[in-house]
This record gives sequence, C-alpha cells and structure tokens, in this order.
Amino acid sequence: MGLARPSERFLHAMTTLPASVSDTLALLGTADYIADRSLATAVHLALHLKRPLFLEGEAGVGKTEIAKVLASALKRRLIRLQCYEGLDVASAVYEWDYARQMIEIRLAEAAEEDRSEIEGTIFSDRFLIKRPLLQALEPDIVGAPVLLIGRLPERRARARDIAAQGARRQ
Repeated sequence: MGLARPSERFLHAMTTLPASVSDTLALLGTADYIADRSLATAVHLALHLKRPLFLEGEAGVGKTEIAKVLASALKRRLIRLQCYEGLDVASAVYEWDYARQMIEIRLAEAAEEDRSEIEGTIFSDRFLIKRPLLQALEPDIVGAPVLLIGRLPERRARARDIAAQGARRQ
C-alpha cells in the first residue's frame, strides 16, 4: 500500500487542518514521517476536535518526532515541557522575574512613586516569565501551538537533580 495522495485543497493550504484521514497521512508523509492509518486517524480527530493527543510508548518510537512534524507542517509553534521528579506547577506555568521587579521597586522608591502604582506595575506581564504551559494557552492567530510534554528518563532526571543540588551548594 503506497502513501496517500494529498487532495488539491490540502496542498494549497498546508496551514489549515487536513480535511480527512488520508490528508493527515499525506501531511505526515510530506515530512517523511511514516504513520499507519490508526495513528493518522487519532491525529486527525485530535486536530478537529481540538483535543490533546496523548501518545505513550517506548523511547525511539516517534512520539517527539510526530510533534515536530505536526508543528512544522501546520506552521505552528512547538512548545516543549520536560517533566522530571520535583517539577512544580510554578516552573511549568510561570515565574516572576524577581530581579527585574526589585530593580523596578528601587527605581520607583527613588522617584518617590505611590506604592499602589508600584504594585500595579511589578505584577504586570512585563515581569512575567511565561513557561511552557502558559505559552501553550495563549491565543495565537496561526492556531494553537503543538505542546510536547516529555518525560526525562529517571537516570537523566536524577543526574540533573544532583547537578543542580551541587550548583546550589557552591
């Protein structure tokens, strides 16, 4: 069985969603991703129902690659979140840029600005560091980004945690 041929409409509008499962197979095929019909069906339904697609499997089976292919083919951002032991919500969603906030506070105090004005300023988007989950939830004219949530293998996660602890002690 050969690769599905994309419809003419599909070729002219690669940033739009594939109209059929066959078009989804063709989309994946244009990026040299070999998929069977069941995977193409799952991808097609996830795209059209605007639902996440949960892919689970052993290392090396193509979970990361399909996210890269979809982001590229649909011309959408690929946002990655690597999960590991000890990852908390703040690290996955957002953080405040404390250093910039402190500088802003000092400058405002030196200029004798009103305290309520300072509070309104330092807790604005300007001082927000958007992490992967918040980035993925932001509206985008092109369409929702592809959010890839990966899990570091246990050994790599432990090694990274040990290295981080060592760096904190120095």
